[in-house]
Amino acid sequence: MKKITLLGSTGSIGTQTLDVIRQNRDKFEVVAISANRSVDLILEQILEFKPKYAVLYERESAEKLKTMIPKDIEIEILDSIDGLVKISTLDEVDIVLTALVGMIGLIPTMKAIEHKKDIALANKETLVTAGEIVMKAAEENGVKILPVDSEHSAIFQCLNGENKKQVSKLILTASGGPFRGKKKEDLLHVTKNEALKHPNWSMGQKISIDSSTLMNKGLEVIEAKWLFDVDHKDIDVVVHPQSIIHSMVEYIDTSVIAQLSMPDMRLAIEYALTYPDRIHSNFERIDFKKLSTLTFEEPDMNTFPCLKLAYDALKEGKTYLTVLNASNEVLVEKFLKDQIGFYDIPYYIEKSLDAHNSILNPKLDDILEVDRWTRSYINDLLK
Repeated sequence: MKKITLLGSTGSIGTQTLDVIRQNRDKFEVVAISANRSVDLILEQILEFKPKYAVLYERESAEKLKTMIPKDIEIEILDSIDGLVKISTLDEVDIVLTALVGMIGLIPTMKAIEHKKDIALANKETLVTAGEIVMKAAEENGVKILPVDSEHSAIFQCLNGENKKQVSKLILTASGGPFRGKKKEDLLHVTKNEALKHPNWSMGQKISIDSSTLMNKGLEVIEAKWLFDVDHKDIDVVVHPQSIIHSMVEYIDTSVIAQLSMPDMRLAIEYALTYPDRIHSNFERIDFKKLSTLTFEEPDMNTFPCLKLAYDALKEGKTYLTVLNASNEVLVEKFLKDQIGFYDIPYYIEKSLDAHNSILNPKLDDILEVDRWTRSYINDLLK
């Protein structure tokens, strides 16, 4: 039985992870869970899964939760980054699934790696901002980084048993988001509610907005570079609106291996948790007789400049990737609060990249400092 710490248990990936565990209680035990401040939902999860530890990042929420725990339940309630680090490094835990949103996931993930915990990674920012450091630490500690993103899970599966030296390129698929087929003039005044309406996937707010700008795909390109040790020139993006093919790998002999399934994040989560095994699942299966068409398009980088900004930042490397990520995080939050417009997101990301003096071979402390600088820079610009 695998013992799991789940960072971000109340978000979209977190709740779907618990659904996978719920269906396979003989295979998994939830040792620890965490959330930001969702007291009521994490209490429900505590009552159902009986973890030994729970972290609420906000101290007030943690104190409130303590007063709500029934007397017959033994659990340690923690808060802050210290709490996240503690539950990520518990001796009894086999795997840490990190579904935290944002840079907050970086330090607990690094600490988990240092304590030789395998990582099921759904937190994009960890690899986007510190990919080289994270992958080097994983190699040094004999730790597996198992991708939870459907696209990276697909590539991981397509590479299984293959000679990595014979890979020609990786092909990431994108649904195109809610604005596929639109032009720039159509999107000048779109609202957050329009941007949140993803056609195929059920996701959290941040990733839904990133999908609407195609920044999500840009971040995935960066992740893929570090996960699979591939040059940015050998990572393509193709828009595939049906979201049946989750990604592909082209080999030097021109063969292409693809991974297909119905769009359901639980499959990628389950594969990461059960790897190297597969288990019987009741997810919806593809009925090829009913699949009339699978279509593919080139992404429109003029309408969706965030994807080009991500490629540009990856090409430059160094701490430009931290700036890209941090500025996007701040700007998406402001867009969700109706403080800026849709195209202000790429506009101010580009401004922050232009203003940044990049650091060659950054250490973890450098990355955290650049992250702080970027957030401050964007907030000052928008005062």
